[in-house]
Amino acid sequence: MTYDDFLAGEPAIVTAALTGGVHGKEANPAIPETPEEIGRAAAAAEDAGAAVVHLHARRPNGEREFSTERFQEIDDAVRRHADDIVIQHSTGGTGAPDDLRHRPLRTDPPPEMASLDMGPLNRYDHLTSENTRGLVDSLHAEMVDRGIKPELEVFNDGHLNEVHGLLERRAVADPVYATLIFGPGTLTRPRPRNFINAIDNLPDGALFNTLGFGRHQLPFATLGLLFGGHVRVGLEDNVYYRRGELAESNAQLVERVVDVAETLGRPVATPKQARDLLGL
Repeated sequence: MTYDDFLAGEPAIVTAALTGGVHGKEANPAIPETPEEIGRAAAAAEDAGAAVVHLHARRPNGEREFSTERFQEIDDAVRRHADDIVIQHSTGGTGAPDDLRHRPLRTDPPPEMASLDMGPLNRYDHLTSENTRGLVDSLHAEMVDRGIKPELEVFNDGHLNEVHGLLERRAVADPVYATLIFGPGTLTRPRPRNFINAIDNLPDGALFNTLGFGRHQLPFATLGLLFGGHVRVGLEDNVYYRRGELAESNAQLVERVVDVAETLGRPVATPKQARDLLGL
């Protein structure tokens, strides 16, 4: 990716990660947890400029849920409230059996996209999300069977190697779409030089999405936009608007990155444009 690609003014896809599988309303009361809350948050994020929503499911008590039925309830709510936004399901999960990881892929209709973690990562002091190659391949196979676009989640440099390995093992539909993730722990250290190295080491022709955790969300979204990529923001990854000030909503975080994109001369992709760019 060169600076000339940025100057071309290609639309930037904004993904809103509405609610994760870890922190909940105790971290920020604005985090949506019920299907109705998630549906309304998706509509507000779309109105603010998001083209894609990245979705996790929650139980009524706020804990992570993997069931197809709960994802179906959420998708129905999103379609009821939002206009045309692209639905992307998470298949990640720390400590979850492999069969549970497949269940978010089995809604009717299936999501247009789903995340696919490229390798292991540590969580807390005692948990590891294994993401074996066998699991990655089986999830990818089901995505292909159900017509779901994989979004390859790259948490560190080793996972970049795994992207190349996946392409050697399996036929991944073009364009390859990888999310580059920066932050603490197992993630790539949030340094600009590491960001540039990551995009330089992507497969030829791959598109990239940029994700910074916590206080790194806005700086790395800006880097992603500058270098011709796409961006992910939202309360899953960052509960603050600025230091010491909780974000009011996912839409507020989307609005801010849309302002940055427009300031930098990058038009923001509509859902239709996102589908065209991603080959959905």
